[in-house]
Amino acid sequence: MQTRCALVGMPGSGKSTVGRQLARRLELPFVDLDHRLEQQLGTSIRSYFEQHGEPAFRDHEAALLAALAAEPGDMVLSTGGGVVLRPENRAALRRGFSHVMYLRASPEDIFRRLRHDRTRPLLQVADPLARLRELYKARDPLYRETAHYVIETGRPTVHTLVNMVMMQLEMAPGA
Repeated sequence: MQTRCALVGMPGSGKSTVGRQLARRLELPFVDLDHRLEQQLGTSIRSYFEQHGEPAFRDHEAALLAALAAEPGDMVLSTGGGVVLRPENRAALRRGFSHVMYLRASPEDIFRRLRHDRTRPLLQVADPLARLRELYKARDPLYRETAHYVIETGRPTVHTLVNMVMMQLEMAPGA
């Protein structure tokens, strides 16, 4: 059976870390959408945002996601936090991946994890917690619309989160 799993969620919810461990556990290829975009763009996402703006970045993100969604074969995909903002991306995730998991974390939990991170362009503001609350309010319904499953991240270890995702995959129809 083919396993195509995509992880969506807020910046700092653990998509890359959990995705990497999940792929290792399932012995599947792992693709980090943001990392792949940085390779294609030849610069960091933060630099690209500063030089070209968010709309140009989102165009590249949508094109790469569409290509990955159409690609055959097993894969664990970690997406960027804003990937769900465009309807075509939500459709590509639902169409191209049999398991879309929303790693749901509260703005407060994310703030605790990211308060010293200077690489995330959307959080380089005077009040990052307020910004996270604003992003969460706008994006949570989109993540829920896109995902087949919601995994509450809270404060468990990466190992525990991987086990929670594995349990969902094992219980999925056709597993």
